[in-house]
Amino acid sequence: MGQNNGLVFSYIVNGKGGGSPIGWEEINKWTPEKGVLWLHLDYTNDRVRKWLSAESGIDPVLCEALIAEDTRPRVVSSQNSLLLILRGVNCNPGADPEDMVALRMWFDEHRIISMRHRKVMAIDDIHQSINAGKGPSSPAEFLVMTANRLVDRMAEVVAGIDDAVDELEETILTAESYELRPKLANVRRQSISLRRYIAPQRDVLARLQNERISWLSDIDRVHIREVTERTARFVDDIDSARDRAAITQEELNNRLSEQMNKTMYVLSIVAAIFLPLGLLTGLLGINVGGIPGTENKTAFTVVTLLLIGIAFVEFWIFKKRRWI
Repeated sequence: MGQNNGLVFSYIVNGKGGGSPIGWEEINKWTPEKGVLWLHLDYTNDRVRKWLSAESGIDPVLCEALIAEDTRPRVVSSQNSLLLILRGVNCNPGADPEDMVALRMWFDEHRIISMRHRKVMAIDDIHQSINAGKGPSSPAEFLVMTANRLVDRMAEVVAGIDDAVDELEETILTAESYELRPKLANVRRQSISLRRYIAPQRDVLARLQNERISWLSDIDRVHIREVTERTARFVDDIDSARDRAAITQEELNNRLSEQMNKTMYVLSIVAAIFLPLGLLTGLLGINVGGIPGTENKTAFTVVTLLLIGIAFVEFWIFKKRRWI
């Protein structure tokens, strides 16, 4: 089933972990007696948009939410149906994980409609599990399995950020600043981008537990609660990583400031030593009559030794005053 008609894939789930793949023709003839219908669609396709508005039977307001260009995690229940929009890390080749992809889903007791534009690996996992006969047997189980798959992939990304912060904290005292600054900026950018969606998703999952949907059993709500707890821990881990990265950035800035102060201090000492020497050489270099030593062959040597002596005296004074 190609994506040119907006249908990525679809199944009639048999309630035993498997399912039969179908196309648009079978979808239009489907009835609840045949089993649970799952459609996975590309919401940017024109045919999909027309089908949603004209043939799906979904409330027009919910249809608009399913095909909106920009979405945030949300949950809306209407009678015995449920609209759920979640985000997952972007695991597509060449993509940044923190550029999270939107997964829009609508459920009722007999139908599952999931929609995306960019590929969502969690849905591909369920697709493969159905082909292997180990997929979800009901809309509620599909919901729980999808949420778990999304969270599983978040765990890898959040752990990677935490490890990156650990490494930066260990290398802050040895690595060059120009190496650490872009790495710190990247970690903080990732943390901010992930938290932007994961924190609202935590709240959405928490509200989902309390939705009055008949096909969500108490066991399903327990599983959703577990997913909510894991998501909340990820938010805490991201906040911790962001704070640690900020502290590491402050430490790096302090090191740079200290290095700059040391450099300016050395330059100030050198300037202070050479200031009187420059004054003397400037006076002796005036091109007017009466300069002492102009007729003496040893005058240059005497002046040079005098300047060296003055430099040593200044150095001794600075040392005694503990300026150096």
